[in-house]
Amino acid sequence: MKVLGIETSCDECAAAVVEDGRKVLSSVVATQIPFHAAYNGVVPEIASRKHTEWIYGVAKESLDKAGLGPGDIEGVAAAGRPGLLGSLLVGLTFAKAFAWSRGLPFIAVDHMLAHLYASRLEPPGGARGTEPAPGAEPGGPSAEYPFLGLLVSGGHSIICRADNFDDITVLGTTIDDAVGEAFDKVSKHYGFGYPGGAVIDRMAQTGDSEAFRFPLPSLHKGEHRCDMSYSGLKTAVINQLEQFRGKHNPAGTEPRKEDIAASFQKTAVDILLRALFNAAEDTGLKTVVAGGGVAANSYLRARLAERKDLRCIFPPAELCGDNGAMIAGIGYQYLVRGETSPLSVNASARVNGFKRRYP
Repeated sequence: MKVLGIETSCDECAAAVVEDGRKVLSSVVATQIPFHAAYNGVVPEIASRKHTEWIYGVAKESLDKAGLGPGDIEGVAAAGRPGLLGSLLVGLTFAKAFAWSRGLPFIAVDHMLAHLYASRLEPPGGARGTEPAPGAEPGGPSAEYPFLGLLVSGGHSIICRADNFDDITVLGTTIDDAVGEAFDKVSKHYGFGYPGGAVIDRMAQTGDSEAFRFPLPSLHKGEHRCDMSYSGLKTAVINQLEQFRGKHNPAGTEPRKEDIAASFQKTAVDILLRALFNAAEDTGLKTVVAGGGVAANSYLRARLAERKDLRCIFPPAELCGDNGAMIAGIGYQYLVRGETSPLSVNASARVNGFKRRYP
């Protein structure tokens, strides 16, 4: 079954064709980075307008690259939640119109669950991306359920137990900012560049991660053992930098931007991993499947590779960020089970349970 997947949850306009939920026949992502770079962040109005301009061409290119025509598509899937409402509506409306015009089954999916599904895909040509570090598996192998999911992106930071592709139990999440959001805001403050995650990861390669010793959040009230917080780290890096100099980085010396990037990245990932390792200890699960844009972070991958007691599975780098292939892949699983969405289905900006309050 060949499924067309449409993804417009934020600023990436993406479409893909996936066969039988695994084989990626095409994946096209039109990035809007140049249009948002001047603002060091995504401008929702610009994002939705660009999706409106591009969605037809992106979908057509995905069909062309797959060597298929509209008549060869057997099902349609689109991201329906969570994300920027205006952006979601563009892709969802296009997908519904395509399905209606061809008389095809249609499903609206949760794009965070799709990120968790991305590691099960087989990219065109069998490419698996670059091996991040010894011990951490790139995309390809399918993890047996149940496993731990690590979903990390600009809008979400979620640790969950996955019992099926559509059955997750949230064990921990952020109580304020998502990890990707923190990367972007720190990068914006210091003028490192956009998007912040990729820029900081690159800068950190030549920085000293011990130059600044930023504190981990203290989540000691209630049941927050697997939760995360990034507002304190963001404040420390932006407004209290001098208070956290390391012993070999004396006061009065000009801080290197590479050291700031490396120290921030180390603490941001340590916050994630503390919660993740707590979840592994509490559940006894030994397999971790990562997804989302921050799953491409080299330091995160290297740190997980150090845990020889855990099997860590990542999507190929090109499938970590928002893409249509993950939407088509998980959409297939719903469609073969006989589940469809009515054409009256609407988009939703948020999902209950994906963020917590403290305490």
